Amino acid sequence: MSGTFVESASISRRGFLRGRTRRVEPAQRPPWALDEATFIDRCTRCDACVAACPTAILVRADGGYPAVDFSRGECTFCAECVSRCAPRALQRTAAGEEAWPLRARIGTACLAAQGVECRVCGEACPTAAIRFRPRLGGVAQPVLDAGACNGCGACFAPCPTRAIALQAADVVPTEIEQ
Repeated sequence: MSGTFVESASISRRGFLRGRTRRVEPAQRPPWALDEATFIDRCTRCDACVAACPTAILVRADGGYPAVDFSRGECTFCAECVSRCAPRALQRTAAGEEAWPLRARIGTACLAAQGVECRVCGEACPTAAIRFRPRLGGVAQPVLDAGACNGCGACFAPCPTRAIALQAADVVPTEIEQ
């Protein structure tokens, strides 16, 4: 039996109704968000977390739920969003608790990978997780220390080619993806 199989959880309702069956990645929720189903159940879309964010990276996404937009800046992990979340869709249980499992990933669109000198991501990284390995006769190449990366997104916006993505820690390579 042939046909098109579409995983219902992987596309948006709007996309389905418009005939667009491409995969839609779920929005990146604010730091310390509960699992997606619980977050959606609890979040009242009041925008208190969006208003509280000092770096203005929280925005209203599809359905009016808050999401992170790293093109606007970085997360400083100040936890203001958590403190303003009355329905407790954002919960920080311990002071040292990781906000999310995100880590930077440097893709092949990286200027250094193309032989052009650029170190913007390394200069923007507050934890020095992105360093540059010198290369004899060529441009230094970025190397990501995934253990030092906290997923703040400071490297994302300044990248001139959008070669950096933030992904779950279990899928992040330490060097430029080939």
